[in-house]
Amino acid sequence: MNDQMLQKLVEDISLTYFNKKFKHRAYFNNRLRTTGGRYMLHSHNIDINPKYFHEYGLDEVIGIIKHELCHYHLHIEGKGYKHGDQDFKLLLKKVGAPRFCSPLSNETKARKPILIYRCRDCHQEYKRKRRVDTTRLVCGKCAGKIYLYRKG
Repeated sequence: MNDQMLQKLVEDISLTYFNKKFKHRAYFNNRLRTTGGRYMLHSHNIDINPKYFHEYGLDEVIGIIKHELCHYHLHIEGKGYKHGDQDFKLLLKKVGAPRFCSPLSNETKARKPILIYRCRDCHQEYKRKRRVDTTRLVCGKCAGKIYLYRKG
């Protein structure tokens, strides 16, 4: 599926489920990592994550499109378009759109290594995802010096 086919699909879904035209752009965005789609408030365009099409297929993408179209139509009408708004929840239910998309497989998610720091005096361990400046920080338990013990 390419961007032109996606644009046509979004326009068709908008007419079928919302009885309203979609007058802006819809396209695949490879930079999206943690979300299935995104509605842009200023441009009114919709980005779709192509990984969901490759991993789950057309049905998942249709659900994502319905979800983003709920944001789109409610925002244009001046109603509550945010996830917590009652208007949004009601429209999701009406058109059968999912509230959340399925998670991507673990292969596509990059995991940060865990760094383990240890106190020289009391041997208290601290697990961190980011590096810590050991010259400035001390142990919270005994105020001793800490050092990088190992990368987990």
